Amino acid sequence: MAIYPPSLGKLIEEFSRFPGVGKKSAERLALHVLRSPQEFAEGLAQSLVEVKEKIKFCSVCFNLTDADPCPICTDQRRANGILCVVEGPGDQLAIEKSGAYKGRYHILQGVLSPLDGVGAEDLRITELFARLKKEAISEVILALNPTVEGEATASYLTDLLGGKGVNVTRIALGIPLGGDLKYIDSMTIKRSLDHRSRCDS
Repeated sequence: MAIYPPSLGKLIEEFSRFPGVGKKSAERLALHVLRSPQEFAEGLAQSLVEVKEKIKFCSVCFNLTDADPCPICTDQRRANGILCVVEGPGDQLAIEKSGAYKGRYHILQGVLSPLDGVGAEDLRITELFARLKKEAISEVILALNPTVEGEATASYLTDLLGGKGVNVTRIALGIPLGGDLKYIDSMTIKRSLDHRSRCDS
């Protein structure tokens, strides 16, 4: 016999399909919706429908947007000849939040991962090279995550971009501010030592 009425049980089941949401968390979310005013449930339902109907990939940079091209691609102040290549929208958002970068982006929508069946044809690499021909790009910053797949993708792109008349750079990787060396993995320490910079007085 079911503990919850069918409609509530169904809502719990749907919430439990979210990544990182277990049965207990799904129950808490469903019970919160049940206890909330009708307007909350209606607003949540409407938001879910709108996300599915309105959000798409920008036809230029492949970021998530509800206007195509996205606001970053249409902002002429960002047409400074620098293109930052990232794996996904979350990475672009992290860089944007830092406020340290004012150029344009290209989202690959993944990284090379042969074990998962992801090859170069599954990424937005062809579109990247089409942009190099169309736009006056002088520098491509590879801001890929320091994973095995990210490193392989960065190496692959570096080889492809060689001889294309653009400066290819990578974001610095190393010890995070406030980090403790004894807890840092050996790959990060090696990267930090390899990319050490001169101390000027």
